[in-house]
Amino acid sequence: MNAALQLLITTAVTISFLHTVTGPDHYVPFIALSRVRGWSISKTVGWTLLCGAAHVGSSVLLGLLGIGLGWSLSKISGVEGVRGGLAGWALLTFGLLYTIWGLKRAWSNKVHKHFDVYDNGEIYVYEHKHGEIVYPQERMKVTPWIMLIIFGLGPCEPLIPLLTYPAAQHSAYGMCMLIGSFTLFTLLTMVGMVLLGYYGFSLLRISYLERYVHALGGVTILICGVGMVCLGW
Repeated sequence: MNAALQLLITTAVTISFLHTVTGPDHYVPFIALSRVRGWSISKTVGWTLLCGAAHVGSSVLLGLLGIGLGWSLSKISGVEGVRGGLAGWALLTFGLLYTIWGLKRAWSNKVHKHFDVYDNGEIYVYEHKHGEIVYPQERMKVTPWIMLIIFGLGPCEPLIPLLTYPAAQHSAYGMCMLIGSFTLFTLLTMVGMVLLGYYGFSLLRISYLERYVHALGGVTILICGVGMVCLGW
C-alpha cells in the first residue's frame, strides 16, 4: 500500500468517525427505540447495522461520481503521466470549496433534520431552522423502518472526492480499500456509540459540532490534498 493510499484511507476513517460521532441522529434514536420497545442487544445492534449499511450504501453510490471524475481526469489528452498530480489538486480544491460551503451552511442557519426524544420513548423527526417553531403536526413519528429510509436518503458527501484519486490511478484495489475502510469504521462507530448509550454510559457531549460536520469534512479533505500536492505525503 503506497503512502498516498494510506493517507486517503486515514482521511476516510477520520471523516467517517467525525460524521458519525458529531451527529446524534446516528445513534440516539436507536438507543431510545431499544429502550421503549425492550429490544435485546442483538436486535438493537442489528437495526443499527441495517440503517448504517443503508447510509453507507447511499454514500458509496454518490462516491461513484468521484470514480467517474477520476476516470475523466485520467483521460485528459497529454496529461496521462501526471494524472496523480491532477487528482491531488482536485482533492485540494474540493476540500477548500467544501470547507467554505460547510462554514457558510453552519453560519447561515439552514434547514436541518432534528430528532425529539421523549421520556416515554417516542421519537419524532422534523426539519427546522434554529429558533424556528415547529408544530406537532409537522413532525413524523420515528419507527425502525422510517429510520432505515432516513439513513438511506442521507449520504456522506465527502466520500466523492476521496474516490477521485484511486480512480485517476486506475486502482480498483485503492477504491475497494477506501470504500471498505469508510464502511467498516462508520458501522463500528455507530455500533460503539449505540452500545455506550444502551448500557447507560454518558455519550460524548460534542453534538454542538453537528452543524459544522460539513466544514470538518472539508478541512480533513483539504489537509489530505495539501499533503499530497505540497508536502509529498
